[in-house]
Amino acid sequence: MYDIREAINAGDRAAIAAAKIPASYRGMVVRAADERMFEGVEHRDKDPRKSLTMLEVPTPEVGPGEALIAVMASAVNYNTVWTSIFEPVSTFRFLEKYGKISPKHDLPYHVVGSDAAGVVLAVGAGVTKWKAGDEVVAHCLSVELEDPQGHSDTMLDPQQRIWGFETNFGGLAEMALVKANQLMPKPAHLTWEEAASPGLVNSTAYRQLVSTNGADMKQGDVVLIWGASGGLGSYAVQMALNGGAIPVCVVSSEDKADLCRKMGAEHIIDRREFTFWKDEHTQDESEWRRFGKKIRELTGGEDPDIVFEHPGRETFGASVYVAKRGGTIVTCASTSGYWHTYDNRYLWMSLKRIVGSHFANYREAWEANRLVALGRIHPTLSRVYSLEQAGQAAYEVHRNQHQGKVGVLCLADEEGQGVRDAEFRAKHLDAINRFRGQ
Repeated sequence: MYDIREAINAGDRAAIAAAKIPASYRGMVVRAADERMFEGVEHRDKDPRKSLTMLEVPTPEVGPGEALIAVMASAVNYNTVWTSIFEPVSTFRFLEKYGKISPKHDLPYHVVGSDAAGVVLAVGAGVTKWKAGDEVVAHCLSVELEDPQGHSDTMLDPQQRIWGFETNFGGLAEMALVKANQLMPKPAHLTWEEAASPGLVNSTAYRQLVSTNGADMKQGDVVLIWGASGGLGSYAVQMALNGGAIPVCVVSSEDKADLCRKMGAEHIIDRREFTFWKDEHTQDESEWRRFGKKIRELTGGEDPDIVFEHPGRETFGASVYVAKRGGTIVTCASTSGYWHTYDNRYLWMSLKRIVGSHFANYREAWEANRLVALGRIHPTLSRVYSLEQAGQAAYEVHRNQHQGKVGVLCLADEEGQGVRDAEFRAKHLDAINRFRGQ
């Protein structure tokens, strides 16, 4: 891999195109043999550091419509946590199912990761838009597009999968195999680790909040954003501010509140001030009311037009309650639990709606990446680890010890590499550093 790395660092497209692709590469994997290792262990105590393993794996064949990329940097998302602790199901069930149409994905190991920034090494038959040497980022929608349902919105395709979670050969590795229609241009002013970090969460936030497939946010909307300093919420805050909306940021520490202020948010609520559950089975409606009152105090008496929901079980009852009459609760992820309980009277009698949202289609991902390339959205990258330390990175995300995204260097030797447009970067450096907490 070293000749490829040197050619990439030098920006030598000819050398990249001529480089011999290695027969194997290092990837962060979970093993099928370890599927039951956390049986009987409480969710919070399951440790990704015990299940994620560095493994030398064979380089997969590049099929029609596919591309092989050298991964310079990647990032950790919550789906990597789910994979590493085998919740809600082992991802080997996904690989077995996919293996029926693409056998190379069904292996006794799963190379994980749903973000990547790097360089195209090879493309398969039928790929015309991308070629070896192109610097790219990869979004995580893998879709076959053989069914009619996917041709108006690829997220509705019955063969839609999340790359690196429901497919093999993900981004936490030295190389990765993707569909060519996952590729987008790398923002030239960003480092490799910065460019890798927005992908999944930025696209998810765009569809969930901005797209007509989600909440269809407009200027002046009050948007309640749970986990507003986190990997997903931090992009929702930026999009709300860019779109003329009014974010109300819910966070769980003063450091996280500070990050929201640095992004330009004014209305911040400390999650620790509210206890929405009396016990494991009973929610406290009086806390919903107190929470709604706090929102109105900040907004001059307005309830949220949109609630940006992703914690799930812990917060969903409160989210339905506080949304304004006719408002929208748009939901994904459910990182605190998938079984949601809420009082339906506050939904139907107030004409509210719940919208399910899952990642993004290619157009939505492209538009979200374009905002990054234009310097309108900035990476919220808090820490960067080596590939060998990806288990620790996933552990911190699992325990909510992070802000923004947690990056991982793969083939990049160190942080700060990969900037191609230094002049444009200089114009936005204050914002880039501020959003990184520097």
